[in-house]
Amino acid sequence: MKQLQKAILTLLTSLIVLPVSAQVHNKLYLWDEQGLKKQKELFRKGNKDQSLMKIITRADSALLKGPFSVTYTKTKLAPSNDAHDYLSQAPYWWPDSSKVNGEPYIRRDGRRNPEIRKLHDRTQIGDLTTTVEELAVGYYVSGNETYAVRANELLDIFFVNSRTKMNPNLTYAQYIPGLNDGRGIGIIETRGLVDIPEAVALMSGSASLRNKVVTGVRSWFADYLKWLQTSPNGKSEHLEKNNHGTNYDLQVVDFALFTGNKELAKNVIRDVTIPRLQVQFNADGRQPLETLRTNSWDYVNMNLAAWIKLGQLAEHLGINLWRQTNQKGAGIKTGVQWLLPYVKQEKKWPYEQLNKKGYDQVKFIIEVAKTKFPDLDFSGLTAELPADY
Repeated sequence: MKQLQKAILTLLTSLIVLPVSAQVHNKLYLWDEQGLKKQKELFRKGNKDQSLMKIITRADSALLKGPFSVTYTKTKLAPSNDAHDYLSQAPYWWPDSSKVNGEPYIRRDGRRNPEIRKLHDRTQIGDLTTTVEELAVGYYVSGNETYAVRANELLDIFFVNSRTKMNPNLTYAQYIPGLNDGRGIGIIETRGLVDIPEAVALMSGSASLRNKVVTGVRSWFADYLKWLQTSPNGKSEHLEKNNHGTNYDLQVVDFALFTGNKELAKNVIRDVTIPRLQVQFNADGRQPLETLRTNSWDYVNMNLAAWIKLGQLAEHLGINLWRQTNQKGAGIKTGVQWLLPYVKQEKKWPYEQLNKKGYDQVKFIIEVAKTKFPDLDFSGLTAELPADY
């Protein structure tokens, strides 16, 4: 009996101290799992499909990229004087020519101030997520441990290693010279981090993705999630009504799932995200807060893409966000339906768009929407949407 009790105690202790990455991370929430499985099977059979070869080529190139860290290529420190603190400048704010030193800066929506390129922390995050994604997909499809080895190194440097990791906050994101040291809406700059849990999931079968690193990454995301919920900047972003609010929810829900806090994720979808439908969609599906922007096409698609991702996450929480509507009867489906005539070029985009129209977000929206709303008319859409409409 004592031996049995000892064995049970040992088992319970191991469950406490061992990382729960296998329980939390080995499930894809956002990426196309079935599509990746097909690519994996093609590789196993020795197929040289063009799309498959692109995956391998990108993974090979990714081996040569990085490492990435906000402590690298630092040209300016945040007011904290800590190189580990993320720093970025508000993109649409410019020097005031009527002021001697140009401060405080003034806003020109949609017109990016080239000064922002002098700071590189945002680029470091973007390059990290893209590179780790390419390595993770390459590993999953091919089983080549070299890709997982490099991904492990990059994750360790950015999130775990005390000498190089980013502090889990965006206190100094999108600061405005002469006005503030950082803003809540700067939090949108980490929306790409939702790809990190997906990458970790794809590599969960690799011996090269070390438990210590996975645990460290998860710990970083848990700390960042806490900051998102409790900091003044996080609370401010939570109150944003437009795409900032949507992308805030996306991060909170995704990071909650990544760190095992399913109840928090469910509460946010139910109590915060669904009520956002009331102000974000007109009865016809137009997004009035986004069509007002000077790059309206970009913002409409970015926001709708975030709603699509929230719909995917909600499925894993037992919530059908695809069919949720506001008091005007509009929701994600209506938003897609409203957008389709412009994607098909049946209608000319009537709102301001300073930048050249891109199609990456649109393609993602359509790919998912086809599976969720088969009753909508997707005819007339090409496999590769044009870069300019």
